[in-house]
Amino acid sequence: MKELKYLIVCLIITLQSCNGQATAKREIYNEDFGWKITIPENFENVSAEDWTKMQNKGSDAIEKTFEGEIINQAKTIFVFKSDQLNYFESNYQPFDVSIDGDYLESCKNVNEVLLETFKTQMPNAKIDTTKSVEKIDNLEFQTFKMKIEYPNKMILNVLMYSRLFNKREFTVNIMYVDNKKGQMMTEAWKKSRFTQQ
Repeated sequence: MKELKYLIVCLIITLQSCNGQATAKREIYNEDFGWKITIPENFENVSAEDWTKMQNKGSDAIEKTFEGEIINQAKTIFVFKSDQLNYFESNYQPFDVSIDGDYLESCKNVNEVLLETFKTQMPNAKIDTTKSVEKIDNLEFQTFKMKIEYPNKMILNVLMYSRLFNKREFTVNIMYVDNKKGQMMTEAWKKSRFTQQ
């Protein structure tokens, strides 16, 4: 099965909580993309060990749905959470159009796999999706949003932003049930800046 983006994480954020260290508002700079972002205060850093466990659960869910193997080449930039169901994550992975094919087609395929996995794993949830192109610091990002309403009326929002920087795909994922925390993460993302174009 063609490798998927790191987006599999949103499949499993409801399954476990991770222990982390609460942080004050702090600025992160990523040299690879010349990216500067300020993480909202009271978000905890999720350890690499706990994040790997969560990724594995997400991969298992997709593999069970599609009966194929997930190859994850993504490198984590950061993962933060607030409470158990509000996550802010960024990563990148190699993507070469001469090997991996058309990028927009790949985004479409990943979105379809993610949606189908949710439908299969959570058949009683109501799922609404939208896709668009949004500009962050004047750069275009492919955007996929899901609103998942569980039978208990809890609503999980998943926002995924992706774009190519040369031969690397850069992704930001925002997942939340608390609308205020979702707004904090979204505002932080939209105010972030890139020096590499």
